[in-house]
Amino acid sequence: MNRRYAIAAAAFAALLLAVTAAKILHVPMLHVPWAAPSARAVEQRGPLSDGEKATIEIFERVSPSVVQVAVKSAANPLMGEEGQAGSSGTGFVWDRDGHLVTNNHVVASGGEMAVRFASGEVAQVDLVGTAPNYDLAVLRIRSVRELPPPVALGSSSDLKVGQSAFAIGNPFGLDQSMTSGIISALKRRLPTHGGREIANVIQTDAAINPGNSGGPLLDSAGRLIGVTTAIISPSGSNAGIGFAVPVDVVNRIVPELIRNGRVPTPGIGIVAAGEDVSTRLGVEGVIVVRTAPGSPAERAGIRGVNFSTGAVGDIITAVEGKPVRRLSDLTDALEQAGAGKTVRLTVKRGSDTRDVNIGIIDIDRS
Repeated sequence: MNRRYAIAAAAFAALLLAVTAAKILHVPMLHVPWAAPSARAVEQRGPLSDGEKATIEIFERVSPSVVQVAVKSAANPLMGEEGQAGSSGTGFVWDRDGHLVTNNHVVASGGEMAVRFASGEVAQVDLVGTAPNYDLAVLRIRSVRELPPPVALGSSSDLKVGQSAFAIGNPFGLDQSMTSGIISALKRRLPTHGGREIANVIQTDAAINPGNSGGPLLDSAGRLIGVTTAIISPSGSNAGIGFAVPVDVVNRIVPELIRNGRVPTPGIGIVAAGEDVSTRLGVEGVIVVRTAPGSPAERAGIRGVNFSTGAVGDIITAVEGKPVRRLSDLTDALEQAGAGKTVRLTVKRGSDTRDVNIGIIDIDRS
């Protein structure tokens, strides 16, 4: 009896051991944490969309002509003007003679400047000229080198809200960055460090951040339509509202900077009331507060506000028959005509309206 029981117990033990061994041997590899998984197969994608191809083509064609502009601080050559290492702006190749365009506020400190190309090559540059009233500046490369091609020029006169826009630049020093969006609005007005306003400024939602300043804003054909210059943001970073100086202005100002190093400030010698004053008085036009002694405005008989009685004097309502509703309309018309030319102003005084021929001068040199 005991022998039979011992044989049965041994058989049961052997069976239990076999089952346990079988379970161990047949545990799936997935449950073994130290097992190395094999690489997954790559899923093949279809061809790029036409839109993707077009964007890639724009970047590959234009980005070699976009440079990073670095300005040394006089106080600390290792730091940028904002006290941040590597602070910089953006510029781009304008012509085959080595001229580069950027923003005036990028180079306003006057420190020694250098640019870095997409290839990584660094070149020293000299300041050719600045136009603070337009926030534009022109640089020139010191050493002759094989330059990338100039960025192709477009036009800003026929832009439409909603069309695509692309910005290439160096946000936060991250060079060769491209962002895309649309033209969000046109005919914006932008105050500059020069104390005037740039008219017909382009608004875009293409991401623009510190470091993008002076870079190209492009259309879907890769043509220059503006120079990125500013953002509106409580935090100082992109909030979807960026601005660019329109290329039609750039194409008028840059050749003048290359020729003369400066741009005249066309004017007629008046001090105008602010738009808030015109709005409160229900006036559509530019209210003349006073005229400068000996100025074209004074010689033409333009009259300012009578400070004794508070009576409004002359209101400029048109230039060459084109309506003037605010000061930027007047300054834009004078800038397009240019210093040394004569224009016809329509002036309202009380209930009387008359036309006055008046000369334009360079008020910075008068």
